[in-house]
Amino acid sequence: MTKSSADNKSTETDDDIGGDPVTVTVSDVEAKMRLDKWLVLHLPELSRARIKSLIEKDGALQKDGETFTNASWKIREGETYTLIPPPVEDATPQPQDIPLTVLYEDEHLIVIDKAAGMVVHPAAGNWSGTLVNALLYHCGDTLSGIGGVARPGIVHRLDKDTSGVMVVAKHDKAHHGLRDQFSVHDIERVYHAIVHGAPRPGIGTIEAALARAGADRKKMSIVDAEAHSSARHAITHYKMLEKFGTGLARLEGDSIASLVECRLETGRTHQIRAHMAHLGHPLLGDPVYGRTGVAGLKPGTPASDSAIATLAAFHRQALHARQLGFIHPITGEEMSFETDPPEDFARLLASFRRL
Repeated sequence: MTKSSADNKSTETDDDIGGDPVTVTVSDVEAKMRLDKWLVLHLPELSRARIKSLIEKDGALQKDGETFTNASWKIREGETYTLIPPPVEDATPQPQDIPLTVLYEDEHLIVIDKAAGMVVHPAAGNWSGTLVNALLYHCGDTLSGIGGVARPGIVHRLDKDTSGVMVVAKHDKAHHGLRDQFSVHDIERVYHAIVHGAPRPGIGTIEAALARAGADRKKMSIVDAEAHSSARHAITHYKMLEKFGTGLARLEGDSIASLVECRLETGRTHQIRAHMAHLGHPLLGDPVYGRTGVAGLKPGTPASDSAIATLAAFHRQALHARQLGFIHPITGEEMSFETDPPEDFARLLASFRRL
């Protein structure tokens, strides 16, 4: 194996090799390995997901001088590959004129209804078009600096494809006050989710610790809190609000999907998504914890055909942060904000109500 590149800098982080070309040649003992897995062995500073993205999406890999985009290719002895990553982007977020739905704003904080598809703060692969970029344009330099350069004012987050209410601090005192309420679970957070099947019992509490899944860094797993040092205590209170397609379910009295209200006692990454999947009722449309299609939903009637088509066009997890309540960190006023789900969620809900 040969490897040539500029010297790696100690400041480089995962998913960042500074734009320097890296050339590797397959040895006899490495033949027949999958290409992306093999590159990880020689480029440990990059995750496999990042390498796969560079190959398939960015066209950053060359084989014998030609662009090569098959990350699953079984490599052969003597083949030489050169990875030419795109230049590292500036990690300092810039203001961007992106429309925001503002529910409330004063000199201390701003409450917004985040659109589905919007990333909250810049990170690898999403250096622009984020909520932070929009807030920098809208609020100027008034945002709290506690979150650092990349996350000014950010007290809590919603997943990219989760819509709904968020609060952002405009200065450090407000940030401290809001963060303290989140840390002691004094924030009212209510979500609506459309899930596979219907949970039994219809009202309950899921108390299960969460930690990063070993093989998938973007997924959370239910773990034994005592056995995992990185485990985070997590509690979700749920209540089923509606059942859909009862007549289509395989078991009498069951349903093929349901609308569930989730109240968070803690706020961990992917908490609702992981907890509902653990319960056996993953969210519709969830590409990480869910499954395609809906058991029992088959074509043949106008209602089922409509539901199938609507679900096929729904490209995210069916989760909306409906309500957020907190004490204003400066005035002490009790505040509560509630939003209806966006059009795509409402359309999916309506199609299942017709079953």
